[in-house]
Parts: sequence; C-alpha cells; structure tokens
Amino acid sequence: MYRYAGNVVGAPVGVFEEAALAAFELAFSVNGTLVRRSLGASWDMPFEAVDPVREFSWRLILLDRDPHVVAIASQPFWLHWHDGTRKRWHAPDYFVRLSDGGARIVDVRAADEMDEATQETFDATGHACRAVGWEFEWAGRPEPVFMANVRWLSRWARCGRPVPVADRLLEVFRDPMGLWDGAGLVGDRLQVLPVLFHLLWSGALKTDLMGGLVETDSLVWTEGNTWAA
Repeated sequence: MYRYAGNVVGAPVGVFEEAALAAFELAFSVNGTLVRRSLGASWDMPFEAVDPVREFSWRLILLDRDPHVVAIASQPFWLHWHDGTRKRWHAPDYFVRLSDGGARIVDVRAADEMDEATQETFDATGHACRAVGWEFEWAGRPEPVFMANVRWLSRWARCGRPVPVADRLLEVFRDPMGLWDGAGLVGDRLQVLPVLFHLLWSGALKTDLMGGLVETDSLVWTEGNTWAA
C-alpha cells in the first residue's frame, strides 16, 4: 500500500485516476534539457525516442524478439510522487511502444531481490501506468541457459531470406525432428541454417531453449504444431 495526496492507493483501478495524473510527475530529457511535468501533462510524449535519464546495462534482447514491440527506450524518465511521508522517485527500466500504438513500462528485478520498498515502488509505478492507459510489467531475470540460447540466436535476427527457404523449413518441421536432419531436407545447410536460426529467433520455429544449449540434434517443430501443446 502506498499513499499520495492524502489518499490511500490500493483501491480498484479507476478510483483515483484523475488524482494520479497530478500526483505523479515525470522527469525526462528533451534536447539535452531535463524537463519535469505532471503525469497528465506528459504521458503522451514519444518516450521511445528520448534519451535515457541514467546509464543502464540490461540488454534489450528479449524485447527485440517480441513481435508486438515496435520501439524501445531504456529508462527514458524519472517518475516522482509522494507516498504520504516522503518524496519518492523511480526510473523504470524500459518504455516500450507496441504495434497497436499502446505503451508498456517494464521493470526488471530478480524475485529474490524484491524487498518491501521495491514492491511499493512497483505498485506506485503500476498505478501511474494504469492512470494513463499504459501496461506495466515486472519481469524477473531469465534463466542463464535460456539467455545464452537467445543471445546466440540473435546473431541471425536479419537472416530470414530467401523466403522460399523459410517457407520450406516451416513445412519440413511440421513433423518434429532434429535440427540438423531437418535442415538437410531443405537444401545446402550452409544456406539453410542461417534461415533456420532466424526462424527460431522469431519464434516461427520452436525448440527447447530452457533445457540445454541448442545443438545439431535439438528437436525443432513449427509454431502451432499440436504435438508441442
């Protein structure tokens, strides 16, 4: 539970939304100048295009892989509010512009690092987001094996051509089979494998990215295959 403007915020969404527009403030950089405005006066800024308000080392690789994401900014603003006792502030990790024009705020924190103060901060951030129609997501840190696989596949993010090879791969892997064997059925593996890895990156083809590193005998199948359900 947290407080602002003398009111308890923990009620159903919509009860204090107008108050939230004034109670929360955003501080962000415009042409090198830090600007601070109320949430209500600044929520429609194109935050995906502003400079980060502080240095941040988390990689954008998983958001890059999301087909609904069209633009991403790392820590584009400071969110300011008063919790009824003291001033608070927080720089969310990512502002994400979605393909339908909507927006999502993402904060990354490992579950074992979530203390009471962090939970209060995320609760406040989530409320500010709901007040202006943004999504809010808390994302835990992914498993190391999964991230190793995704980082490796990201090398092939721009290798989706030629289209006929991609189409043939999707056909071949409708029946799950080993990566190396399936690639050989399509053609010269030197030409086929980059396209196959691109399809694994994009999610059009599936494999187990959690159980171990991707190998030549990794089982691969086409997205939506009923066998994989």
